Amino acid sequence: MFFALRGENTDGNKYASSAIQNEARYAVIDDPKFQEDERFLLVPDVLKTLQNLASFHRNQFSIPVIGITGSNGKTTTKELMHAVLSAAYRCHYTKGNYNNHIGVPLTLLAMKEDIEVAVIEMGANHPGEIAQLCEICRPTHGLITNVGKAHLEGFGSFEGVKKTKAELYDFLNGNSGLAFINRDEPYLWDLAADLRGRRISYGSKEKGEEENWLRGDCSQAPSGFLEIKFWDELENEAVAKSLLTGTYNCPNLISAISIGLYFKVPSGKIVEGLANYLPSDNRSQILEKDGVTYIMDAYNANPTSIRAALESLDERKETHKFAILGAMKELGEYAEQEHLEVLRYASSIGLEKIFAVGEEYRIPAEELDIQWFHNIDSLKQLEVSFPKGAVVLLKGSRSEKLESLLS
Repeated sequence: MFFALRGENTDGNKYASSAIQNEARYAVIDDPKFQEDERFLLVPDVLKTLQNLASFHRNQFSIPVIGITGSNGKTTTKELMHAVLSAAYRCHYTKGNYNNHIGVPLTLLAMKEDIEVAVIEMGANHPGEIAQLCEICRPTHGLITNVGKAHLEGFGSFEGVKKTKAELYDFLNGNSGLAFINRDEPYLWDLAADLRGRRISYGSKEKGEEENWLRGDCSQAPSGFLEIKFWDELENEAVAKSLLTGTYNCPNLISAISIGLYFKVPSGKIVEGLANYLPSDNRSQILEKDGVTYIMDAYNANPTSIRAALESLDERKETHKFAILGAMKELGEYAEQEHLEVLRYASSIGLEKIFAVGEEYRIPAEELDIQWFHNIDSLKQLEVSFPKGAVVLLKGSRSEKLESLLS
């Protein structure tokens, strides 16, 4: 079935006939002039129809549906949750970052009848969007990874970010849902105050305010990868080894383990699932080239995630440390100040050299006397070389294409 969605610069109705010719059984359209025969289903609004159909399909399932959102780490956490839950259940989950008003419906429509649990990622860059996605996917359980300085242009302020992310908690509260809350993350516990009695708390601390407390102790092993020791509700201990690097990924691991334990996945299966998870798509990947270790984390970036990546870089033992920082997008009036703060922090941790890439870094880089490049191609022309044994962090928004430095 083809849905003739409209975009800013395109009209899907124009491609309906071609879709039928290429063996689509039906084309859903909302412009009558493109209706050729009974295979062209005319509706008032194609997008709304897609969303309503997805919601109807989701409502055919009486299974746990775990909604996940947050400023940072939601895609990695979602992938880890799938790795853990699929060790014991037939688990459906969001592929890639299909997490918006189109991606969520498509994810739901792909659910097969034998699915036992679903993990649905929800993204937003404007107020009200998480609430809308919750109405479509109707989560029974929910998790907010954290609240940080992402999409400030669309949210208007950091308070706008918190309010929008908390729309997931609001939905759960109004529908007898249950929230998983990482007590190590600021703001989340207070944002979920109305869910008292329906909060599963977890984190690295010994105790929590409620009895359902799951605990994990995460650290970076000599290999550079993360290991996490965890205890279930009976205080049985297990150790999971991962192929993730950077302590900013510890909350993602703890979240996945906690959800696995809640849904009665055996500890051994959790350990196995996490060990088999391989980072991809420029998210927390460790790459080796010519004796240099590259930390490729260049799928997305905001002030909170870049600072976390720099803190993790600072913790590493290598003598030679470098950072290639790509510009952050959708910060609006906060852009110059936030880029300046990132470079100030990077300068404070004793890196051998910092490379700033992207127009948003131009003025802050000049102020701090940091080498600046208009784009990654400009940096590539410099043919920068790094000493053997060095570690290089590549962190920035996807649009800066930092990964091309290694291609």
